[in-house]
Amino acid sequence: MYIHLGGEKVIFSSELVAIFDISIEKSSKISKQFVSYAIKEKNVQRIGEEEAKSIVVTKTTVYYSPISSATLKKKANISFAI
Repeated sequence: MYIHLGGEKVIFSSELVAIFDISIEKSSKISKQFVSYAIKEKNVQRIGEEEAKSIVVTKTTVYYSPISSATLKKKANISFAI
């Protein structure tokens, strides 16, 4: 199955590790460190010119997506047990 991340970027759902709202980058010290490391290693891609609404983590790359995390989770058909 494929997941459209915005623009012309599509990934295999099997590559997906996590989908986060962009606010996590500002609210979590660990997520800041993770993204900083990914940037240093050149494993970050911005999708399109629009403001990022979510961070999508795959096995090899971190994507800044203009699509909301809720919409991406629906596209990925992810369900969480509460």
